Amino acid sequence: MGRPQQPPIGLAVARVARTLSRAFEDALAAAGGSQSVWLVLLQLKINPDATQRDLAEALELREATMTHHLSGMERDGLITRRRDPANRRVHQIELTDDGEQAFHRLRKAAGEFDERLRHGIEPERLTELGDTLALLVANVQHEANH
Repeated sequence: MGRPQQPPIGLAVARVARTLSRAFEDALAAAGGSQSVWLVLLQLKINPDATQRDLAEALELREATMTHHLSGMERDGLITRRRDPANRRVHQIELTDDGEQAFHRLRKAAGEFDERLRHGIEPERLTELGDTLALLVANVQHEANH
């Protein structure tokens, strides 16, 4: 078996993912945030009644990791957390005014980053890329389930 014509697809995708993730993190940092802060703020805008557990599930994080992120965001004045009077084990989370401002700054940075990524790529190719990436995920999940 000779040398492959192309690098293994998993390696290529992993390299691209790392490069894009670092660039996205840099773009968000320039706007005064991070990817974890952006994802939490976005989830709170999508589901303002989300509990800490809801956020952890939506972001596919362990609750301890979510607690760590929320503690930092609370310390930075982006959110407030309080116990649900009906269930003391549940934390209700609300955006502060600073959190709202951070959301808008990070949404702008995320949108500009997405525009950078899409630059010069025809919509059909982006659709094909999305389909191909979905197939890669399906292939991995299929193998994991068998």
